[in-house]
Amino acid sequence: MKRLSIAIFSLVILFVLSTIIVVDETEQVVILQFGKPIKIIKEPGLNFKLPAPIQVLNSFEKRLLEYDVPPEEILSRDKKSLIVDNYVRWRIVDPLLFLQTVRAIPTAKTRLDDIVYSELRQELGNHDMHEIITEARETIMEKVTLASNEETNKYGIEVIDVRIRRVDLPRENEASIYARMEAERKRQANKFRSEGEEEAQKIRAATDRDKTVLLAEAYKTSQQIRGEGEAEALDIYAVSFSKDPEFYEFIRTLETYEKVIDKKTTLVLPGDSKLFKALTQ
Repeated sequence: MKRLSIAIFSLVILFVLSTIIVVDETEQVVILQFGKPIKIIKEPGLNFKLPAPIQVLNSFEKRLLEYDVPPEEILSRDKKSLIVDNYVRWRIVDPLLFLQTVRAIPTAKTRLDDIVYSELRQELGNHDMHEIITEARETIMEKVTLASNEETNKYGIEVIDVRIRRVDLPRENEASIYARMEAERKRQANKFRSEGEEEAQKIRAATDRDKTVLLAEAYKTSQQIRGEGEAEALDIYAVSFSKDPEFYEFIRTLETYEKVIDKKTTLVLPGDSKLFKALTQ
């Protein structure tokens, strides 16, 4: 009898426990009764239900989820083939609709993959490659996010954000693209070199012109100074000659000999020459 009482008590405890639901703050719950939804619980706390199989509990994530979409090949408006690697941040906003349409997260990811790829391919097809990889990417992603969210609403899913992680070129196109980029860089470098050489030629020509002008002015000034010096020397010579013509003639003779005679020169002088007399006296 005692064992029977314990068994009945245990069954009662199990029955009571099967009716208690503890909803975590990270989840939301849909309760089905014989396959029909009767209650949706989104707030955390303690709740109650009838035991299975009368009422069945279905729990779904309430937190923000992230799906890394596999890289796909997409054609841009300028016919450039691109390998686009992107990801999606999403969450379940209507658990009942989610349960009725996709039922589970793996199926939801498959739908997300199809929808996001379709919207991304359509939007990127309206832009050139340089827009996709530079300034227009933010606007493109906003449009793709809005369009994807409109499509996923019918599954109880809200798309928060679609982002491109990386954009690559297909391997078979990389060599030709890099070759064109290298050729363009070389063309720009040659252009800069030619412009620099042209500017250098202008600078050299201006420098040579200034040099010629400076040398001409310097030569002119030197000739003027030399002329003035020679005129002054002639005046001095004239004054000196007028004071003592014989001494002046003697000095000029010595200067002449100094200019024409060196150590290798043998000088033969007549006995009556003035220089001979000056040296012997």
